[in-house]
Amino acid sequence: MSRKSKKRETAPMPSASAGLLRFFEEETKGIKVRPELVVALAAALTITVILARIFLGPI
Repeated sequence: MSRKSKKRETAPMPSASAGLLRFFEEETKGIKVRPELVVALAAALTITVILARIFLGPI
């Protein structure tokens, strides 16, 4: 096999940091919420809607 055909078979490797390090170093204004809190609130809202549908029935 030639070198050209070998290069075409493999995908190029991504760059080392891909800009992620710089992204996380920047401070932005706004509220900061932990991911666990977002998941908990979403689960609570889902359970509330399901219970409302069960006890109150469809609107």
